[in-house]
Amino acid sequence: MKRDAREGLLISPIRNGTVIDHITGGEALNVLKIIGITGATTESISVATNVKSGKMGRKDIVKIENRELLKEEVNRIALIAPNASINIIRNFEVFEKKGVEIPSILTGVVRCPNPGCISNTNEPIDSKFEVLTKGLHCLYCDWIITKDITSHLI
Repeated sequence: MKRDAREGLLISPIRNGTVIDHITGGEALNVLKIIGITGATTESISVATNVKSGKMGRKDIVKIENRELLKEEVNRIALIAPNASINIIRNFEVFEKKGVEIPSILTGVVRCPNPGCISNTNEPIDSKFEVLTKGLHCLYCDWIITKDITSHLI
């Protein structure tokens, strides 16, 4: 596909780090949230939202300098961006490219909305959810989260 020279790059290249591409349009900030990046963390990030995409129509892109995501973080991304691709960048080159996989169990990622759930008490346990096609199933109290997963992130 030929690019118009006037378009240019929206985000400058990074020397080392991670580029998360093909994020569902409008979900970039939720991707950052699900991997624990907030304004209080020290990562240098670039975000482009609703960028034209031949494959998806619109997509988001996130670049995180000097940080390579762990497999567990990559799999969390799949919950809200199942078509995302992860590019590990080293010395301005793509070192590794991989897709995301939806995990079967999430531990310590999502807070159960059931106030009576044991994971919401002072017990020293992490929340544990089974990932189902209809949502997230709490393995302690059987509560099911069917929408807006990001509002329940820990």
